Amino acid sequence: MMTKTKTTFLNRQFDKIKDSSKQFYDRRLKTTYKRKMTFELLLEKAAILMKYFLLYGLAFVILYPLLQQISIALRAPGDIDKALVVWIPENFSLQNIKIAAIVLDYWNALKNSIILSGVVTILQVLTTALAGYAFARLKFKGQGILFIIVVATIIVAPSTIELPLKINLMNFLGTGKSLLGSPNTMYIFAATGMGIKAGIFIFLFRQFFRGIPEEIEEAAYLDGANPLQVFTRIMLPNARGAMVLTAILTFVWQWNDSYFTANFVTKINSDFSTLTTKMMSIRNAIQGAIIQAGVWELFDQDVTQNPLFTSMILNTAAMLAMIPLLIFYLLIQKVLFTEGIERSGLVG
Repeated sequence: MMTKTKTTFLNRQFDKIKDSSKQFYDRRLKTTYKRKMTFELLLEKAAILMKYFLLYGLAFVILYPLLQQISIALRAPGDIDKALVVWIPENFSLQNIKIAAIVLDYWNALKNSIILSGVVTILQVLTTALAGYAFARLKFKGQGILFIIVVATIIVAPSTIELPLKINLMNFLGTGKSLLGSPNTMYIFAATGMGIKAGIFIFLFRQFFRGIPEEIEEAAYLDGANPLQVFTRIMLPNARGAMVLTAILTFVWQWNDSYFTANFVTKINSDFSTLTTKMMSIRNAIQGAIIQAGVWELFDQDVTQNPLFTSMILNTAAMLAMIPLLIFYLLIQKVLFTEGIERSGLVG
């Protein structure tokens, strides 16, 4: 009887110790969990803080030149030598914009820029898509070597091929007719896969088309379609994202191009100028623009010899050339740009 009572007592003591140990373990576990949650919460808050710090920093870096351009463009020409005028103009004026517009021959150059960039974009999208499809799906001798050459054009400096191109264009196809000085030169480059950065777009389309299942093409061939019909009726409709991305980049790069457009068109034909090429000769036209704008009497010195004034007009002209691109971006960013990147086949 005593043994049984003793055993019961020991069991009760063991249960108490066990319960105490469990409670201690549970409290320790809860404490550890709380510390872990607190640490993870701090890490999350730190990550959010770092993210916003980087975003605001990048936004400042991007917006700072734009805000400064606007500030300088709205500054009166007489304030250019005032050291205290930094961000907020002391005298607001549109004279810089007026002078810059005259120097650029703005509306004529804007029309030429839109036409040139638009036509080049359409031609380059079609030709690079066709070349990309050929490299992705069609099999022919020398395909690998030819594709390496196409990719190599991405890193070849434009100046290395300028002379051969000019020689060929001076006697186009042996006809004795020169195409230099005509925007048709840029159209031919785009139509033959020689446009600005065309190698990048050919590679882009090749990667995209390789990601499309071959069964779709095989089904079309069984229905009697030829390769051109497969390309136009099946591949192109599915390549909307890559086409959008190519169109956006081509339009922007052609708009900002000064090398090819100047060397093959405007230097030979001064009647055809774009906004970018006009900016290259802006220093020589400032004095005439000031007289034409009727503001020469505002200056008591030859401001054309003042590098600060010249920089101010250059800055304003750059802003005027950039405004159409900003409008273009705002119009298409939500509808097309995001989809163009997501469906472009960059990881295909």
